Amino acid sequence: MSKEILNSQKAPEPVGAYPHARKVGNLLFLSGVGPRERGTKKIPGVELSEDGTIASYDIEKQCHSVFNNVKTILEDAGSSWANIVDVTVFLTNMKDDFKTYNRLYAEYFKDNQPCRTTMEINCLPTPIGIELKVIATI
Repeated sequence: MSKEILNSQKAPEPVGAYPHARKVGNLLFLSGVGPRERGTKKIPGVELSEDGTIASYDIEKQCHSVFNNVKTILEDAGSSWANIVDVTVFLTNMKDDFKTYNRLYAEYFKDNQPCRTTMEINCLPTPIGIELKVIATI
């Protein structure tokens, strides 16, 4: 079975040695996707202090950006938002952010309800509050 590596020219560059996605048969596996913007270290909704730590953040802005980045990768790989079948969500602050994230998730996935797992972790590789791991069909 072919395992094609796919990278989007529109989504943020990976922060490590991994592709945006891998196509295996009719399945598309996305690497973890955060809210960063392509070509910059800017993170929508995050303000950093001089030492690089998070001074403040807006989880709503990060959610919108993450969902947009996922959509971009899916479309560049020949899939779509409607084809998502499974989502794993990593939050760094479940207590404060889950309610907002869950509300926005319900809006974005109103017409498509994939399986979902949401977990809290203590940090992500960059100073972000949310990351999505997605599986979709093509």
